[in-house]
Amino acid sequence: MNVSLNDIAKQLKDDSKKAKLIYAFNGTGKTRLSREFKSLMVPEMDNDSEQEDSEVINKKILYYNAFTEDLFYWDNDLEFDAEPKLKIHDNAFTRWIFEDQGQDQNIISNFQRYSDEKLTPHFNEGYVKNINGINTTVMAFTEVKFSYERGNDESSDNIKISRGEESSFVWCVYYSLLEQAISVLNVAEPIYRETKQFDLLEYVFIDDPVSSLDDNHLIELAVDLAQLIKSSQSGLKFIITTHNPLFYNVLHNEFSRDDKGYGYKYRRDFEKYRLEKYEDGTFLLERQPTDSPFSYHLFLKSEIEKAIKTGQLKKYHFNFLRNILEKTSTFLGYDNWGDLLPPAADGRSNPYEKRIINISSHSKHSGDEVTELSDDDKRVLEYLLKEIKRIYQFN
Repeated sequence: MNVSLNDIAKQLKDDSKKAKLIYAFNGTGKTRLSREFKSLMVPEMDNDSEQEDSEVINKKILYYNAFTEDLFYWDNDLEFDAEPKLKIHDNAFTRWIFEDQGQDQNIISNFQRYSDEKLTPHFNEGYVKNINGINTTVMAFTEVKFSYERGNDESSDNIKISRGEESSFVWCVYYSLLEQAISVLNVAEPIYRETKQFDLLEYVFIDDPVSSLDDNHLIELAVDLAQLIKSSQSGLKFIITTHNPLFYNVLHNEFSRDDKGYGYKYRRDFEKYRLEKYEDGTFLLERQPTDSPFSYHLFLKSEIEKAIKTGQLKKYHFNFLRNILEKTSTFLGYDNWGDLLPPAADGRSNPYEKRIINISSHSKHSGDEVTELSDDDKRVLEYLLKEIKRIYQFN
């Protein structure tokens, strides 16, 4: 039955499973679902505005989504600061993590684990700077600079890291806090815990922490996150949503194995779903009943076939096709997904690769795409899907 996101949030809240994994395309409503879930908890929280901003202090839910990354931004105004730095919007969440909980060293360690051990973030101390004759106080832990050790006692200071490294850094801020919360709550008697700040925590909601990460670090992150969740002994419940098939599959595999050391039993503690959005604005949260990982490439194939049948092909379906080719090439050991494409009639290889790149690079997901395909592009997409199914025997 199709329902609202609020209804789905209530369904998840009432579910007793320890870990719930949800797959959904971008634009389906994952981030909105995280906010709906949070709103269910708000009436049960106090209304202190300072604590409301922190998302964690004395709260029942700790959540991560795209808005968490928005707390961090690059200072591109080099008129007064000739060094690139990642700035942190003033907020109670990060002040509490850095100043009250002292998580900066753990964040550095985790960041180097998921990026590069030679890449080091440096948090600022408080200082005063003069701009146009006016002294301005810069608070501690509001700026981050990065250096890279190149060996032979040489280093590159004040570098601007990549988008993937930035995403990894923001995740590590959250992940370090999550590690601490689980460790504290694993002490059964509240009076013996090092802090009471997590005593009310019941839910952790993580929405797509893997944007821009390469596959190797994504796999490592998924394995570590699954182990961390399994290690939780306090009754804390976890909800993870993602649009990334590899992240989904790795988490699925990890959660589908019992762990006697932690007393984790996957049939008791784990459930997996797929979230779908319909044209009328309603949603469906569908359980994935099989024991095997979600066959993402087959699902994408069926979505393209459905669009062909109904005459609803859009530019983002080229992105679906490219995703199928990328995952299939990785599985088959090809260096380039374009090598899987059928040759042209004159024998030229990869005549369609440039067209797929040009179209798919401007259509990352359906929520951003409104432009229609030309009749020629539709014909090419239908032909390529047919040939790929024939060559690689997709059923």
